Amino acid sequence: MDRLKGKVAIVTGSTSGIGTGIAKVFAAEGATVVVCGRREAKGQSVVDAIKAEGGEASYHFMDIMQVESIESLIKDTAEKYGKIDILVNNAANVGLKDGRVDELTLDMWDAVFSSDLRGTFYAIKCVIPYMQQNNGGSIINIGSMASCGGDLGSTAYACAKAGVDMLTQSTALQYGKANIRCNCVRPGLIVTPDNEAKVPQVLKDIFLNNIMVSRYGCPEDIANMCLYLGSDESTFFTGQVVTVDGGLNSHVSTVGEFKKMATRTW
Repeated sequence: MDRLKGKVAIVTGSTSGIGTGIAKVFAAEGATVVVCGRREAKGQSVVDAIKAEGGEASYHFMDIMQVESIESLIKDTAEKYGKIDILVNNAANVGLKDGRVDELTLDMWDAVFSSDLRGTFYAIKCVIPYMQQNNGGSIINIGSMASCGGDLGSTAYACAKAGVDMLTQSTALQYGKANIRCNCVRPGLIVTPDNEAKVPQVLKDIFLNNIMVSRYGCPEDIANMCLYLGSDESTFFTGQVVTVDGGLNSHVSTVGEFKKMATRTW
């Protein structure tokens, strides 16, 4: 249970959902975790839960839309703990229903990109000097399966997350010689205590019919992949975009319908 022992990890957007799952798994594996987001009370409750299990954590306010907030998070963490080993860029304003191309305004487009791509870029930019001083580190970006292909809506969100994929590869290439690794994890449908009541049953049924395993994803599924990427087990693993979705995107689009018909072909 010490795969991250001695490491300092920042997990943005960790006051709920996937971020909370990552923070708790990291702490259980020995990391000192900085929980951050805009909701102090929720963030502190995550910290308290980690400490109750014997882990080390602290809360830091962060708004992914404010560059000063990102700068403060990175600087304060480095000053408090002396280094930053892992940065998980999880914070984002999800815009799954932002619309089709003809429906989007420039303001809507810019808002999604500011949160989901610009904020991730700036957090990486801010942390790199500290990781260079520390002779390396691991940057883990949380992407989305929305970037795997075209869809009927969520245009800006999908395009922003596709940008995260390329940002991941560019960062890995440019800073690999400094022992800084960068990878991206694309979650599938992750059902959390915060979103379970908000996900329509019809959507759950569509996803489950196309997922190869017999369940939806949970925060721990993403956290376990991030654990590997943050640990020294993955020092030869960088520049990769890994989809953790129960096999949802690994087959042709007709499979789900054939499954309902209980046949392998037409």
